Amino acid sequence: MAIEQMAMPQLGESVTEGTISKWLVSPGDQVNKYDPIAEVMTDKVNAEVPSSFTGTITELVGEEGQTLAVGEIICKIETEETAAEEAPKREEVQNPPADTADTDSNRAGKDQSNKARYSPAVLRLAGEHGIQLEEVEGTGAGGRITRKDIQKIIDSGMQQKTEAPAPAAVQTTQQAPKQEQKQAPAPALSAGDIEIPVTGVRKAIAANMHKSKTEIPHAWTMMEVDVTNMTAYRNSVKDSFKQKEGFNLTFFAFFVKAAAQALKEFPQMNSMWAGDKIVQKKDINISIAVATEDSLFVPVIKHADEKTIKGIAREITDLAKKVRNGKLTAEDMQGGTFTVNNTGSFGSVQSMGIINHPQAAILQVESIVKRPVVMNNGMIAVRDMVNLCLSLDHRVLDGLVCGRFLGRVKEILENIDENTSVY
Repeated sequence: MAIEQMAMPQLGESVTEGTISKWLVSPGDQVNKYDPIAEVMTDKVNAEVPSSFTGTITELVGEEGQTLAVGEIICKIETEETAAEEAPKREEVQNPPADTADTDSNRAGKDQSNKARYSPAVLRLAGEHGIQLEEVEGTGAGGRITRKDIQKIIDSGMQQKTEAPAPAAVQTTQQAPKQEQKQAPAPALSAGDIEIPVTGVRKAIAANMHKSKTEIPHAWTMMEVDVTNMTAYRNSVKDSFKQKEGFNLTFFAFFVKAAAQALKEFPQMNSMWAGDKIVQKKDINISIAVATEDSLFVPVIKHADEKTIKGIAREITDLAKKVRNGKLTAEDMQGGTFTVNNTGSFGSVQSMGIINHPQAAILQVESIVKRPVVMNNGMIAVRDMVNLCLSLDHRVLDGLVCGRFLGRVKEILENIDENTSVY
């Protein structure tokens, strides 16, 4: 075929859609195979999409900010081998004879089966600018009016405000009020209020969190852990470790290691819901949350059960640097089977995390705080205590296995002392 179609690629495991955050090319641009043509946002990573062909960009089907399913067409490329053959045909289309220009009589003979099928974006844009949709010439399949058609009218300044829509407009747009009711009303703005545009990353986060909360029946449990010995041990070696290794030995590395070890002993926790079955994952890949000023990313420590505390500490440092330097790749985000979140880093002592879809659980590690504790001998002592909060998918997991898993994490952490090796 003369025109090759580029589809939305699958940029990660279980990824079903992507949002075009930025086009790097325009119609008419020459591209080589593997040249980056767009930045696409998936669940929390922005990845460059390479061209699958060498040729000329003829059409950008997807728009910036538009979310498309994997496999949907995002652009069209004319390959170099057929460019010469197709040029005359394009010239004819771009410069039609005067007697074949669009007129009411000519439009009547075209396929208009989708003329009255309006997308929410088209309805909203037309309503905002007072455009009567029955008067618009649609360029989509079956005469369907696209967002580009409306935007072209707006850019040309040809839209007309009307007092009341024609009866036909009322009939074809009667579904619009129902669509609007699904959205929360915009708050009234007062002096000094600031409107902040929603970025592609924030949209992806919102979509994933909404999917998790609407699809997964969450349940929660919490356990407090005495990490006095672990805290003393880490504090005693942190300076020499930093001098020797060049990066920090954080408390979080101990928690991730304990969770990975417990997951190996309780593999049910390392599972995912798959509709008519539960998939128990073999590899233990720990997702960790890394926040920037306005976004949250969840890179993955692969095969965490096979790594030492030092190895995990190094990966935490490297992944955090990638996030903050904008170097995180799709590969860094793929394959997570269980999430450990360091909510204690900003002072939280108790929280209920939203599960990272499609995983079955997330462990929140809270702040380590000094508390008076009644010891086994009945004496009261000041100890370093931390709350571990577990959110679970009740379709996959029950309280019994989660309680045992959390109890095992507690046991591992409470037995870390000066005899523990980080190597």
